Amino acid sequence: MATTAPAGGPVAFQGERGAYGEEAVRRFFGPVEVLPCRTLPEAFAAVATGRAGHAVVPVENSQAGSINQTYDLLLDGNLTIVGEVELPVRHCLLALPGQRVADIRQVWSHPQALAQCERFLAGLQAELLATYDTAGSARLIAEQGLRGIAAVASRTAAERYGLEVLAADIHTSPHNLTRFLVLGTGPAPRTARAKTSLVLVTRHEPGALHHCLGALAGRGINLEKLESRPTRNRPWEYLFYLDLDGHAEDPNVREALADLASRAASIRILGSYPRATSPA
Repeated sequence: MATTAPAGGPVAFQGERGAYGEEAVRRFFGPVEVLPCRTLPEAFAAVATGRAGHAVVPVENSQAGSINQTYDLLLDGNLTIVGEVELPVRHCLLALPGQRVADIRQVWSHPQALAQCERFLAGLQAELLATYDTAGSARLIAEQGLRGIAAVASRTAAERYGLEVLAADIHTSPHNLTRFLVLGTGPAPRTARAKTSLVLVTRHEPGALHHCLGALAGRGINLEKLESRPTRNRPWEYLFYLDLDGHAEDPNVREALADLASRAASIRILGSYPRATSPA
């Protein structure tokens, strides 16, 4: 967690007040001014245009997997990863006071939240409606007095918007974590417990990925994540997102990245930053 308030303005996050993104902001920065954004592109743009000093955005969930839009926005823009947060996500079913689970005909929430509660929601006789945000769904239900409709959101959202918790901890996995990235316009200070994220484009030839990864394996560098995404301008060709142990300025990592650059079609460092402290 950062020990000082961020410079350069508020911290942007995707969603309404009471969203998990706001909780991730508080976990990393402490009590700071926040800038809610309706969409992920708006959160990225807030930092790029100077309306916010940083943004905190979700990148993957331990149950539902990666958030591909975040990866695409990282590639399209020029923001730098300066930190990460691992946030335990505890979903609740929220509705207007006096409602019962049997009264619910529709459930609203972000698609990721609905996917994370698939088992519980399958047992309801209710239509599932994907919306832009967990807390935003709770706010709409409260403001419009919508009976028979529930939201999947946090207990914090229930308290903020005056809703009741009809069922708690409805996520399928008991270890439901979402990893958030902290984005800024400059590099993070070098730390001992660091990780580096980068994008790799391999040459279009047999064994190209294996050849590239040899630059890391040969130096004993642990590869924490490897994920492929299709390129947008060439059908059936792919780029790879990598997370690896160490800071880009560590001697062995610096040598590995230089070697990797010589083996690949291109690489781009997204950031070297302090690794998150895993929640208990």
